[in-house]
Amino acid sequence: MIERIDHISLAVKDIEKAKQFFCDVLGLVPCAWSVLEDLKYLGQVFSAGDLTRVEMITPTGNGSFLDKFLAEREGVHHICFQTLDIARAKEYLDEKGIPAFGYNDDSENWKELFIHPRDAFGVLIQIAQFKPEEFLVEPLRFPAGVKWEISPAANGVTLTTNHPGGGKSRLELTKEEAKKLAEEIMEKSGP
Repeated sequence: MIERIDHISLAVKDIEKAKQFFCDVLGLVPCAWSVLEDLKYLGQVFSAGDLTRVEMITPTGNGSFLDKFLAEREGVHHICFQTLDIARAKEYLDEKGIPAFGYNDDSENWKELFIHPRDAFGVLIQIAQFKPEEFLVEPLRFPAGVKWEISPAANGVTLTTNHPGGGKSRLELTKEEAKKLAEEIMEKSGP
């Protein structure tokens, strides 16, 4: 049901101040952002390395769903888990007797549901089906259709692959390891 943790979402009052800390101090890279007028919030995703993401959400005006949360504190708002099939995830939760709310499977790009903190040990859980690469900036993703690249390294090569969670995964290989990998690929690919 769950593929991985996609992101941890932080509710902040001043997103520019938060960006200074997370980007300038910790080195996160700003990625996609969006404003949802109906919920009155701005959300921006930040990459920490290639595969880990932090989302910052902040109100865009009075009446935001974040008002009550931010009146009490700033910080972790929810954890988002990625699933490949939101309908199956909902069925599974129903089978386990875990109530879900906010089920939305209408969008082509983002389908989600939530588990209330009272049912998840104090943590708001979001489970979502989406294409993670759409939330990364260009340097952190391959162009469409590209799955790997090989570049020279000090003692061999660096094999960089397209990660299913979005982003890139790197593996340093000595010349001997690269040769063995190439031989195994040819051997296992058949005639």
